[in-house]
Amino acid sequence: MQTQLTAHYISTTEGQEADAILRRCVHCGFCLATCPTYQLSGNELDSPRGRIYLIKQLLEGQPASRSTQQHLDRCLSCRACETTCPSGVAYHRLADIGRHALEAQLGRPLLEGFKRSLLKRVLRNRPLFGGLVMLGRLSRPLLPKRLASIPRLGDTRRPPPRAGRPRWLMLEGCVQPALAPAINAAAARVLAACGIDLQALSGCCGALAWHLNDAADGLADMRRMVAQADHALAQGAAGVVYTASGCGASVVEYGQLLAGDMAHAAAAARVSASALDISDLVLQHLDQLLPQLQPPADPRLVFHAPCSLQHGLHKKTSAEAMLVRLGYVLLPIADANLCCGSAGSYSILQADIASQLRSDKLAKLQAGQPSQIATANIGCQTHLQAGTRTPIRHWIELIAERLS
Repeated sequence: MQTQLTAHYISTTEGQEADAILRRCVHCGFCLATCPTYQLSGNELDSPRGRIYLIKQLLEGQPASRSTQQHLDRCLSCRACETTCPSGVAYHRLADIGRHALEAQLGRPLLEGFKRSLLKRVLRNRPLFGGLVMLGRLSRPLLPKRLASIPRLGDTRRPPPRAGRPRWLMLEGCVQPALAPAINAAAARVLAACGIDLQALSGCCGALAWHLNDAADGLADMRRMVAQADHALAQGAAGVVYTASGCGASVVEYGQLLAGDMAHAAAAARVSASALDISDLVLQHLDQLLPQLQPPADPRLVFHAPCSLQHGLHKKTSAEAMLVRLGYVLLPIADANLCCGSAGSYSILQADIASQLRSDKLAKLQAGQPSQIATANIGCQTHLQAGTRTPIRHWIELIAERLS
């Protein structure tokens, strides 16, 4: 694709990166078949190829519009198009650059801006969000169906550390400790059975503000996480492990996103290089773990691989291989590559589209009438649970329950 970015943009690091990404696109249209929003609307501007044109026009100096903003907002950042693209177009980076540039140029209407600001402040404030979730649990019978899907507390026991064992840093997340504290507790019990201790990393990974187009707050969160994690790595921690693939997809890009920040670039690269999805860490210790596990009550399992896991981290294959070795028979899922509609705050800000995608995803997940559905991301879990009575849980909880 030929480009003529304005002097303002081409003189910046982000503009140069965007220019290189744009030039890789060959207009082939393979991305249309795997874009969830294009599948719903049939509108070219709600496809990756259409959005690429909109971003190109923006960076070449054409006037920004609310219509452009709407089409970019409808993108889920699921990255299915990247998996499909034969040219290796880093669409998610281009989308981030375009949306941040558009936000700076156009801003938001007052009410919409307030809603986004409220989401950033509430969801990243662990005590405040935790209090709201507790209130929601107490008033569950009175809540609308969408809000009454808050997961049950579950088993929150964590084993004490033992001297001499390797120590990994657990990315706790900003909403997961309140919504589903049993997930990280289950991870602690399973990893203890693998001979591993966990040390909590608190705070937001930066993805929430970043994907709400607040680059400044997103990068600030990333710097705080990098400083905390790098200090612990220097004190002997083996690496960073995460149970929410959405957070993991952010952490592995710290080195790239903070490459221009001389104060944090080296530490960010170290943290990103040390980050590991919990499925990989469990897979490495299966020989030690398997003798401690009882057989699964129901070996038939539907595994919903979140977009962040399969398109962002490219860990779907290894996660499924781990589940098979743990004794599960994975049931086939039609169109498993398509997004469920969660996408962080997307399910709140684009509720109609998210609801349609959830209904389609649930129909395919439940085609084999499973007793429960496993996933690997708290956002997908909560979003999907709002549309079904079939229990949806993080796979690590299923493994923890099988410990002798």
